[in-house]
Amino acid sequence: MALGDETSAIVGRNVSKIFGSGANRVAALDDVSVSIRQNEFFTLLGPSGCGKTTLLRLIAGFDTPTAGTILLEGSDISLLPPYSRPVNTVFQSYALFPHMTVAGNIAFGLEMLGKPKAEIDETVERMLQLVQMEQLKTRRTSEISGGQQQRVALARALAPHPRVLLLDEPLSALDYKLRKEMQIELKRLQNETGITFVFVTHDQEEALTMSDRIAVMEHGKILQVGSPREIYDHPAERFVADFIGDTNFLTVELKSVGESSAQIILPSGRNMTAALPEGEFTKKTATVVIRPEHVSLTRALSDAALTGRLENTVYIGTDTQYHLKLDDGTAFVVRSQNRRDSRESYVQGDELGIAVTDDAIQVLRD
Repeated sequence: MALGDETSAIVGRNVSKIFGSGANRVAALDDVSVSIRQNEFFTLLGPSGCGKTTLLRLIAGFDTPTAGTILLEGSDISLLPPYSRPVNTVFQSYALFPHMTVAGNIAFGLEMLGKPKAEIDETVERMLQLVQMEQLKTRRTSEISGGQQQRVALARALAPHPRVLLLDEPLSALDYKLRKEMQIELKRLQNETGITFVFVTHDQEEALTMSDRIAVMEHGKILQVGSPREIYDHPAERFVADFIGDTNFLTVELKSVGESSAQIILPSGRNMTAALPEGEFTKKTATVVIRPEHVSLTRALSDAALTGRLENTVYIGTDTQYHLKLDDGTAFVVRSQNRRDSRESYVQGDELGIAVTDDAIQVLRD
């Protein structure tokens, strides 16, 4: 009998993974539940040691859960060996056969599955076209670049048309420019094949660029799952807000709390409305997050939600960062996009206002 939601590609239910015992016991995953949809690009994001690769290995079958269940399209696969799962993995090292040609590497897995030669040849040609490697099919993989090797690894993993493709930080060995190009390429491949991609990374920008949804992990737990915009604009936890992008944190007074918003008092005394995450808020104070690019500077101090003194200006090409110290001593950053028609200039020591709208403020759960 099938278990779980058959509209989901992968479901993890109360999954834990313990390594070691006694004083050496480590909970790599701690009661994690997650649902990954069919045909989506789903990213596990977090720092080293947060459990993201462990979760990937459990889905692949390289490890078994200490507790909990892993479902694939509704069926329990928790104890199935890797070769019995319709799942393929692309590793950080690519693990190609250097003595084989590009075409030979792509064909290898199909040959191990006993596919007919005509089917193998047809699939290899289709994969070569998909990853735009037709001209290099007779070249050995030891004779091609790192970016090309990554394409071959992807083609080899996609050739058997798995239900789910797992990617364990496959772009980390590439230089910055090539990594950016391959991010777009990976998203294109996922759209064209319709296969569910589960991607592991510690790179926030990479996750925001490619993902349909992101799960942010810390200490073996999933803290928040949402679209890139939801995770960035409406983080629920301080760790999520701090890990993804630049941000400002302020301690505010909670005046009243509703279902999805709260009336707050900023350190300046200004009354504002802020978005609330799910959960109960019983304390009189809370931490809010305000992204630097969601506010602007003004010389009209009386109209500003916050005021402070400019301490430093950092020009970074497309943007300028203004580092201020608020009247209560809190550090605060405002980021402004550089435009050719910009006339305003600020100098160190200027007393400035910070214009803040209600939709720029998000209350955090912790």
